[in-house]
Amino acid sequence: MAQIILLYRLKPGVPAETFEQWTRTTDYPAMRGLARVAAFTTYRVERNLLSDAAPSVQYVELFDVPDLDGFVGEDMPGDVVQRIMGEFFERAEAPEFLVATAVE
Repeated sequence: MAQIILLYRLKPGVPAETFEQWTRTTDYPAMRGLARVAAFTTYRVERNLLSDAAPSVQYVELFDVPDLDGFVGEDMPGDVVQRIMGEFFERAEAPEFLVATAVE
């Protein structure tokens, strides 16, 4: 299983409360409804654990995707993901999309 990790900050002027409401009411139902998404959670980054420095990102998203090739080849170009991605890019600034696998 692959994990997709998103790291990002909100665009200036996008209130966290508005973004988080969109996440709960729009993003979660759409993305969690995809057959190739086993799990999806958005995390608000609150602070650094080992320093007083500001975190480099405001949000982290974790996706568990059992079929990454199918997700990239079929789900990503599909209507659901394209709609959600369009809305997401209106809110998120310079998101970094990472693909990771567990070290076993």
